[in-house]
Amino acid sequence: MPAHAEPSNRSSARYPLSVDGGAWKTSHVQGVAVDRQRGYVYFSFTTLLVKTNLKGEVLGTLGGFTGHLGDLDFNEADGRVYGSLEYKEQKAFYIAVIDGEKIDRTEMQAQGSDIFQTVHLAEVVNDYTADMNGDGVFDGNTGDTADHRYGCSGIDGVSFGPRFGETGGTSLLTVAYGIYGNTKRADNDHQVLLQYDASDWVARYARPLVEAAPHRSGPEKVDGKYFLYTGNTTYGVQNLEYDEAGKRWLMGVYAGKKPSFPNYTMFAVEAGAKPVSEKLAGSGESGLLLPLAPEGLRDDASRVRGWFQKADVGIVSLGDGLFYLAVNGTKDGKQTGKLELNRWVGGEKGFEKVAVE
Repeated sequence: MPAHAEPSNRSSARYPLSVDGGAWKTSHVQGVAVDRQRGYVYFSFTTLLVKTNLKGEVLGTLGGFTGHLGDLDFNEADGRVYGSLEYKEQKAFYIAVIDGEKIDRTEMQAQGSDIFQTVHLAEVVNDYTADMNGDGVFDGNTGDTADHRYGCSGIDGVSFGPRFGETGGTSLLTVAYGIYGNTKRADNDHQVLLQYDASDWVARYARPLVEAAPHRSGPEKVDGKYFLYTGNTTYGVQNLEYDEAGKRWLMGVYAGKKPSFPNYTMFAVEAGAKPVSEKLAGSGESGLLLPLAPEGLRDDASRVRGWFQKADVGIVSLGDGLFYLAVNGTKDGKQTGKLELNRWVGGEKGFEKVAVE
């Protein structure tokens, strides 16, 4: 059975029960990262990065870009924030590499700055632009097509963690595909996860963001490509997080619409679960398939396991069984984002909110 870390009073007292990310004239909050050592919190509002402390006081903002900044993760190895960044019209998908320590005031600009650099992911472009029906036409940003291999709509979830099938070793950057929720096709019922050794990316590939001239500097190959059978979702893994304490990967999604699946909103994979080469549903291709963790609710018909847990706009593992889950909302016509402290309890419940001690 998976490990269950019980948070101590000391560890839960370290983090406030909630952190307010403010209200902004943007799209909704889409990702969150925490620098636990320095006490910084980073909120992605898709076209604006907001930096606060654990009291919710705004320390700085970084904007001036039009791409979709999605899920975030803090890399303990180099002290930078990594996030998914999409430019679908330009057929460009990047990992943004952000030097958050240098964000020290509001209204800072990302483009052309060494604070906000990007690494291009060719593997994603290849799947996004794949001409699956062989008509020689790229159908663009629409799910109503047979194109886009595996239903790839780009990228969303990002997190650092071990290679799938291992609980330690080199920490790899894992990137989850966005998946179109087309209910008329069956080859989009897996989540697709890429793993990269990103330890040399800043020196080797990272370039400043210049939207007028999208660069293609990045790795040509992946260090691993994996599939997880969940049934179809609406735009794939929105938030991905590796929990070192519990040795598990957590994936927050928008619910799918296919009636043959339970359409859970959170899934888990045990870190040590070995991927197996199998035929993929719908496409007949072979791929490295990951098993869902043996926890949560279980749908007997599809054999899919998961939870009805809101985890689609932010999951942050704080260690010792504690997490921040993000909640989005609106206030006076602006978008809000707030973190709420939760503990992992597993079973069919998954999380429970931490109450006042």
